Amino acid sequence: MPEHAGPEREPFTLTDGVSSRLSAMNGSGLIERPVTWVALAGFMGTGKSRIGWELSRALALHFVDTDKLITRVVGKSIPEVFAQEGEAYFRACEAEVVRRVTRLDYAVISLGGGTFIHEANRRKLLERGPVVVLWASPETVYQRTRHSDRPLLQSTDPLARIRNLMMEREEHYRQGTIHVHSDGRPAEEIVEEVIERLWAWNSNQKETKPVVERASD
Repeated sequence: MPEHAGPEREPFTLTDGVSSRLSAMNGSGLIERPVTWVALAGFMGTGKSRIGWELSRALALHFVDTDKLITRVVGKSIPEVFAQEGEAYFRACEAEVVRRVTRLDYAVISLGGGTFIHEANRRKLLERGPVVVLWASPETVYQRTRHSDRPLLQSTDPLARIRNLMMEREEHYRQGTIHVHSDGRPAEEIVEEVIERLWAWNSNQKETKPVVERASD
């Protein structure tokens, strides 16, 4: 748990919340996967948690939801963190989580909606591996989130707020590795497309990897 340091609190330090390396879920090593680490980014309500969970099952990988990880370690819900500690504290917690999850292997990471828009987080994540960005229309996001208590949607016109935030964040989300739309599609279909796109990414990485020739004796 974080300790008070004057009027502000330092971002928490993960201890036993996430191990530095997760074990492979298949002891035999016979499962073929396009990747052993992948992150899902995108706006709130685009399906990151659901798709991330289903993707982790399909690839036999561990699943880590960064928002849930923060709430577990801090001991407060996201709305409580925003209300009691402020958004800056929450973003500092996010940055610490990103630093930790990029050290993991055998994991599917579901990121909070604002995590990927910050340059330092984005750089660390993209250096670690592929980032799949999920997209949905503002109307779909509103329908999926209208009964939630998400701090950023506490507005007299939440749909307009969603539209404005999505426009502000689009240029950052566009920097992801793979882009998939989730509007009106079953989770199984989305997961299937993500896996296909990850195999294509994997193949492209192998083709573009430079060949280092040994110097003659």
